Amino acid sequence: MHHDTPTRRTFVRHAGAGALAAFGIGALPPATMAAANNAGPMKITQIDAITFRKDLHIGGGNGSPKDDGAEFFWVRLHTDNGFTGMGETYPFDGGETGVLKDYADLILRHDPRDIDGLWRNYYHSMVMRNAGGAEMRVLSAINMAQLDILGQAAGLPLYRLLGGKTRSRVRVYNTTTDYWAIDDMKMGPDTMKIVRFLLDRGITGIKIYPFRAPETYLSNQSLEQGLKWIRDIRDNAGGKMDICVDCWGNFDLPSAQRIAKALEPYNIMYLEDAMMNHDPQAYARLASGTSVPICMSETLATRYEYRQFFEAKACSVAMYDVTWCGGPTEAKKIADMADTYFIPTSPHTCGGPLLYFCAAHVSMAAPNFLIMESNYWKYAHQYPHFINNVPVPVDGHVSAPENPGIGAEIRPEIFRNGDAAVEIIAKL
Repeated sequence: MHHDTPTRRTFVRHAGAGALAAFGIGALPPATMAAANNAGPMKITQIDAITFRKDLHIGGGNGSPKDDGAEFFWVRLHTDNGFTGMGETYPFDGGETGVLKDYADLILRHDPRDIDGLWRNYYHSMVMRNAGGAEMRVLSAINMAQLDILGQAAGLPLYRLLGGKTRSRVRVYNTTTDYWAIDDMKMGPDTMKIVRFLLDRGITGIKIYPFRAPETYLSNQSLEQGLKWIRDIRDNAGGKMDICVDCWGNFDLPSAQRIAKALEPYNIMYLEDAMMNHDPQAYARLASGTSVPICMSETLATRYEYRQFFEAKACSVAMYDVTWCGGPTEAKKIADMADTYFIPTSPHTCGGPLLYFCAAHVSMAAPNFLIMESNYWKYAHQYPHFINNVPVPVDGHVSAPENPGIGAEIRPEIFRNGDAAVEIIAKL
């Protein structure tokens, strides 16, 4: 009897794609593949674009009326066996609607269980014409809708499809801005009121935007003004409140280095987007010169872009947005890749409610999870306008729902009262 030499080739032949997933090669988790095999064949028969009233004002103590509507966009897929799946992206809908029309022939008739197959075909078509923008956002929404269908067909919540629980609850921080405010409170005048409000509710992490300048250079005066927020939190709350600092890509390398150096005594959780993300080597210089953990943010998409930063030793924390990076399956692949470098992940969620739900699912499954973004105004006021079962933090943590698929219970009245409008993009 002939015995194969235990080479990589024979391992691949005998072990199959499911085993390769464990080695981070990029296949879907075995749980996803098993669910797809058990769900039975189906095909996508209709694609809907769902937009929301531009004059919608939800209120609830938000700091800026122009930002208190719905800045997200939904994609709904119908199948021939009666399942529908919902996906989401943001903050635009004009280009996204056009993308759905452009890619409709690729999506229709496709079996939604073939998640990697549709992702690969769509991505290849896109990248050969310059990947990104609205096309990447729509790919993320399509991926989300496919998983929603698969979870419903298999009777499993999304986190089970991504590998199951590595934790039963997800720690959250609060992103604090003047436009998504807590009862109209603003950082600076109300810093400690905000911190006490969060601590009273068990939220022990906060993201703030303390450094501002009209140009990419940060003056000494602006640096000191920003540090005052940090000092106020540390002097009054001590180590009870973890601090994340976001610069929204506003600064040049010298200013980013000065910010990082100034933050070192305060032991913050991470510094996010100190510069634009164009150059991994610039971020490697920043990371190598400071003890402050450097976070690469949701502005990157797909494992292919994150890989460059991991290899360059350019970040300490990886952030992704499941509605921008390629979808929940791509987010899990990014997390698994980061895990091979011992880099934790911190999902971005300040978009729509389905993003918030899906990020919680991914966070429950990812072994290298650190902390997830949340925003009080969104889960207390905005999301409940559209969804009945929004996870609200308890002791600073949330859990993804156990309902099949994404598990969001969308309120039917938003379609009856005109808050949501449905456009059939394509149909068999």
